[in-house]
Amino acid sequence: MHESLTVRLTNVLTIGFPAAVAGTNCYVLAPAAGEECLVVDPGVGVTGQLAELLREHRLRPAAVLLTHGHFDHVYSVTPVCQSAAVAAYIHGEDRYRLKDPLSAVGPELIAMFEQQFGQKASWQEPTDVVHLLDGQSLTIAGLDLRVLHAPGHTEGSVMFSLPQVPEGIATDAGVRSTVLSGDVLFAGSIGRTDLAGGDGAAMNRSLRDVVLPLADDVLVLPGHGPATTMERERASNPYLQGLAS
Repeated sequence: MHESLTVRLTNVLTIGFPAAVAGTNCYVLAPAAGEECLVVDPGVGVTGQLAELLREHRLRPAAVLLTHGHFDHVYSVTPVCQSAAVAAYIHGEDRYRLKDPLSAVGPELIAMFEQQFGQKASWQEPTDVVHLLDGQSLTIAGLDLRVLHAPGHTEGSVMFSLPQVPEGIATDAGVRSTVLSGDVLFAGSIGRTDLAGGDGAAMNRSLRDVVLPLADDVLVLPGHGPATTMERERASNPYLQGLAS
């Protein structure tokens, strides 16, 4: 996604837009305008645009959900949580990353976005953190989600599944549910496993045991890049080929 998208998850307002660094997709989900909402993966430089979107649609964050703990997915979690007095949700295996995600970032990248934003990169750990568990069902802001633990990109990478489908993102007919896949699965690719905490064997297990069992009619909203479907990825994603579900 290269611009803000406002769509519907069958009576659920859904907004997706890319962060200023790494194009990380930040999503906002709510039952309707004027209601509570979920913020998913608030990355670098999203606070201004996010605040505008919340004002425009009269939304009130009820929680911030994190697919994993890399800085480009969590950089704005603390200001978003503080401004709304809400908790951050992350899998327990990635909880340690919230202590200082910038410590894993190279100095060249830090310098790049400090120059872009005109201020020194800083980090403050969120004060209220809830640990997610594999298979956990959540009902927050009137929305039902299920947590799917899929390690490999990081130890605590998760996907969030919802029983609705956004209108306006998917062009494929027949999609019936949605997964926010974070950096587990992209259109035509997967998250890298060569960073600290990454594990290629664990990723292959997650792809085989968590991703491939998803039905063809699942819409995938990834952490980077455009939306896709499980039918398309099962047929064409080279990283899914040869894996038996």
